[in-house]
Amino acid sequence: MNIIRTAACGTLESSDALITVAPGDGLQISIQSVVLRQFGAQIEASVRDVLRELEVTGAIITVEDRGAVDCVLRARCETALRRAAKEE
Repeated sequence: MNIIRTAACGTLESSDALITVAPGDGLQISIQSVVLRQFGAQIEASVRDVLRELEVTGAIITVEDRGAVDCVLRARCETALRRAAKEE
């Protein structure tokens, strides 16, 4: 999947996450979370799984998490990526 524009999905409400995707060289992932110490590694692993499944090799990903469960993180990430690639 080729990321061609900036796109986002989600909100900053409690139990949700806002994920922003922008074109970039290589993969850069930035995570801000209220549960970063406990679940930071799992959040990053989930984002990387979605990137791998969609075959994304170049993107800047920003995750602003407010305690979202894993399935929400994955859905938000996939939707943001598809929007950034114009695959809605």
